[in-house]
Amino acid sequence: MRIAVDVMGGDHGCGVIIAGVKRALEENKEISRIYLVGNREAIHAALPERGFRDHRVQVIHATEVVEMADEPVAAVRKKKDSSVVRCAELVSEGKADALISLGNTGGIFAAGNFKVGRIEGVKRGCIATVIPRQVNEFVLLDAGANTECKPFHLAQFAVMGSVYAREILKRKNPRVGILSNGTEDSKGNELTLAAFQLCKQLDLNFIGNVEGHDLFKDHVDVVVCDGFVGNIVLKTAESLAVAMFSMLKRELTQNTKRQLGALLAKDAFYSIRKRMDPEVHGGAPMLGFTSLVFKAHASARERAVASAIRVTAATVKNQINQIIAREIAAANLKLAAYEAGNSENK
Repeated sequence: MRIAVDVMGGDHGCGVIIAGVKRALEENKEISRIYLVGNREAIHAALPERGFRDHRVQVIHATEVVEMADEPVAAVRKKKDSSVVRCAELVSEGKADALISLGNTGGIFAAGNFKVGRIEGVKRGCIATVIPRQVNEFVLLDAGANTECKPFHLAQFAVMGSVYAREILKRKNPRVGILSNGTEDSKGNELTLAAFQLCKQLDLNFIGNVEGHDLFKDHVDVVVCDGFVGNIVLKTAESLAVAMFSMLKRELTQNTKRQLGALLAKDAFYSIRKRMDPEVHGGAPMLGFTSLVFKAHASARERAVASAIRVTAATVKNQINQIIAREIAAANLKLAAYEAGNSENK
């Protein structure tokens, strides 16, 4: 298993990313090669600081970086020697099985489109974000890659999300729902109403529409929406979690009585915080490409980077892309037959 890691895109410098790579290699002996892609001088300067020597590591020099402020598509086309582009080229050349980057989300997605390439039959790639809740997690997709979608795209997102929930989250028969403003079949806008009909034709455990308050009640395993809505849901959930912990901390330190109660409930608070910890997954896979493209958190530190590599390795090992390719091909046949039938009836 070979993974290309863009070490130039994070908020905390390449040293933190290299520390996460070191930790991941210590934990996973199935990884045969890690490419550290970025400025050679910066990488070599960071390696001794981390006490890191491993025969599985190879440094690939890149002179440019796709910055957060860059326009993604233009930057990927112009900055041909950027670290994320070089990662994508390693994948397209068959030297790496996956790429991980902490950088510009749009830039990573563009590199996936232009360099890695989409699975045959997949019209749009998407970001699949795993979001924790009380007992388990659900997959939200698209979480921000495609702000404008067609019904066919949402149907394909449903297929890809179902595969990911089944193979990685180990849901035997993932419940798939379309995020809407009501659970009734008639609710939604033009996009969701049409996507609803398409999803009904597929071999999915499709439960219909779901609302925002269903997401954290263990009613659904795969939540499908366009990237505009999905990104708002994701950012709202993240900010709400931060706000809740801040409010709890403030209220529980108001007086000695509350502080004592907080001390007694310390283990419960720790368990909740552990479940909500974004470093557990380290980021989100971009599904629909011929090889795995993984977007790690820009703010990721050592443990989060190691988690991103762990999730990436597990996804590659489970051959997610090959399974998605098969199920997308089958889904496209059903959707084509459905569209043909509708045309004849008009």
